[in-house]
Amino acid sequence: MSGAALDVHAAVERRGFALDAALAARAGETVAVMGPSGAGKSTLLSAIAGLHRLTRGHVRVGERTVSDRRTHVAPQRRGVVLLGQDPHLFPHLSARENIAFGLRARGLDRAHAAAEADEWLWRVGLPGAGAHRPGELSGGQQQRVGLARALATRPAVLLLDEPLTALDPETAGGVRAMLAEQLPAAHTTTVLVTHDAVDAAALAETLVLLEDGRVTQRGAVREVLAAPATAFGAVVAGLNRVPGSVTDGQWRAGGLVLPARGLSDGDAVALFRPGAVSLETLAEHTWTGALRLTAAAGAWVARVERLEQTVAGVRVHTAAPAVAVDLPIDLVAEHGLTPGLPVRLRVEGSVVRLLPG
Repeated sequence: MSGAALDVHAAVERRGFALDAALAARAGETVAVMGPSGAGKSTLLSAIAGLHRLTRGHVRVGERTVSDRRTHVAPQRRGVVLLGQDPHLFPHLSARENIAFGLRARGLDRAHAAAEADEWLWRVGLPGAGAHRPGELSGGQQQRVGLARALATRPAVLLLDEPLTALDPETAGGVRAMLAEQLPAAHTTTVLVTHDAVDAAALAETLVLLEDGRVTQRGAVREVLAAPATAFGAVVAGLNRVPGSVTDGQWRAGGLVLPARGLSDGDAVALFRPGAVSLETLAEHTWTGALRLTAAAGAWVARVERLEQTVAGVRVHTAAPAVAVDLPIDLVAEHGLTPGLPVRLRVEGSVVRLLPG
């Protein structure tokens, strides 16, 4: 991608796994990368950082090629900084000295490096903490120091590998707010690997979904979350994504039937939120008996597959078609929901988006 601050086509092959993914970012842009475990997210960052050699492809930082089949610039000479869950602070140095270390390595004298470090401590919400060593700081404070150290060196590209995963929700929220303020202010091009859609929505302009070593969807964060192209994308977006087909103005998937005005016959997917689905138990407790019940449009009989606790209650997963329903935990107890139990589900057509698929 000509003119991009970061242009990557990373093909890395190793025993049992192959990554072949492309990614590009404008100067100062933050790109979020999400994918299931084992999808190749960390391998992608390592390839950009120079920790993995490419089998083929390229990594360009600005107009400079730092990796291809013939070129491999050392990690410390790329202008790229990689920060993971562990900020890897020097335990024998103070917070100020940790931040100043990178500045000193780039030729800044001791006094100016210390002053710059104190400025960054203020920027990341740790004024007055410069004399403390890492062991005297909380996990969230250590991560802030690590981010300050990374940003202080003004890297061309900052790679963040799930930097909030090891933090409790309250601490992660504070660090996330700090990043939302400091990343745009630093004008640093950033690639953020995360498992949390909140990080993508709060920090990134572009979202890339990576599955089994391949990019399955990319686009503006809002667009990807509004219309996920895969089952994993739907999980990230907090949506049900139900594949089905349209015939004679009706969309059908298993026992679920909805009007499909304006859609031609063929494959189509339905998108709707788990909270938009209502659930009721049946007088018939056997699957054979439940199937005799007549279902209206937008209502169908399904079997409970599993229950999953969420922050707000319980997500009930059902089959044929695979649909998730969000319920308060007291209703789950009241209904006596258990795997295998037949239930009637209902969703209003007005809250369902049908997309050709």
